[in-house]
Amino acid sequence: MIYDFCVIGGGIVGLATARELLALRPQASLLLIEKEDTVGKHQTGHNSGVIHAGIYYTPGSLKARLCIEGARATKEFCDEHAIRYDTCGKLIVATNALEMTRADALYERATSNGLSLRRVGEGELKELEPHIAGVGALLSPETAIVDYREICRKMLSLLQAAGATIHFGRAVDRIKETGSVVEIGSKGETWQTRQLVCCAGLQSDRLARMAGADIAYKIVPFRGEYFQLPPRLNRIVNHLIYPVPDPDLPFLGIHLTRMIDGSVTLGPNAVLGLSREGYPKFSINARDAVGMLTFPGFWKLVARHRSHAIHELANSLSKRGYLEECRKYCPELELADLMPYPAGIRAQAVTSSGEAVHDFLFAETARSLHVGNAPSPAATSAIPIGRMIASKCIERRDASQAAAAVPPTI
Repeated sequence: MIYDFCVIGGGIVGLATARELLALRPQASLLLIEKEDTVGKHQTGHNSGVIHAGIYYTPGSLKARLCIEGARATKEFCDEHAIRYDTCGKLIVATNALEMTRADALYERATSNGLSLRRVGEGELKELEPHIAGVGALLSPETAIVDYREICRKMLSLLQAAGATIHFGRAVDRIKETGSVVEIGSKGETWQTRQLVCCAGLQSDRLARMAGADIAYKIVPFRGEYFQLPPRLNRIVNHLIYPVPDPDLPFLGIHLTRMIDGSVTLGPNAVLGLSREGYPKFSINARDAVGMLTFPGFWKLVARHRSHAIHELANSLSKRGYLEECRKYCPELELADLMPYPAGIRAQAVTSSGEAVHDFLFAETARSLHVGNAPSPAATSAIPIGRMIASKCIERRDASQAAAAVPPTI
């Protein structure tokens, strides 16, 4: 059988793309391949569970537009399928004058994107969050929390109901374009498709190269380490509590996050990892480590952010140092309050010049499209990202069919 479409990757972006392909072409045949035993096992299932409002992104940028559309679409999906979410709001807390200046700039950026951000003074901050210290804050009332794994499970069931073929436990090891089809292999199995979409996250660069795409980036894994607060502190905050981000750094900083199950997590930091899928601390994968350490772009990235990398590593090795980052805005936390919680790993695309790619990145061959970088807020933005990718695939498919139908000139 030759499938009309094949999607590799069962994270939320892959699932959303598959759904949109069948929405645009209901009679099409679709295959989804996932190397794990279920959906959402990597980045989707190891994030903070936040439905972001789109505060941080350049006004008018693709990232800003997709986040704003995605927040609305995610909530609508949850409403339609009875998935619980909580629009608890977020406070971005400034702890000094410099951070207040940065918060003011963030306010201008967010309101330029059409968001209803509100300035909060020190007195009101104390009323809203008695356990949080700061000289002021920005309140984002639209920010929400959800379990993205539950969304993935629902998307999977909808795909199955729509007739999609789903294969779990298949790690793709061959991609070859032959004439009008793409052959995909996993050990002894082979499938054929007319159009391939790879939403492979932490393995996205490898599959792109496997398919023959000309790319100049590599995935560098960043471990995001979390802690969980004890149940007696589940009501320590009413909102999500974020620090004001440093505009020179690609990460938002350690934050207090209410989870949809009622618990509260603390994190993440951002530490260079030596294993793309090694979640326990000190995990090392020889292939991943060698590939990263022999990539010139990695060393250029480290040189550019040397002091921050050392700072993050120190706080990873020292639980007390990690705690001090949190005590800047939540001073009553104690060392014993930091309980174990699973880490996440961010797939960060880095160019050969050492630039961390902050926006979406795609690579193509004649019959395949690869999502090379899907940065936060990819989970929030997954539905419109999927719609955008699916539309592009349909256009490519229609153009290919039209070209094949043109008779040769004599």
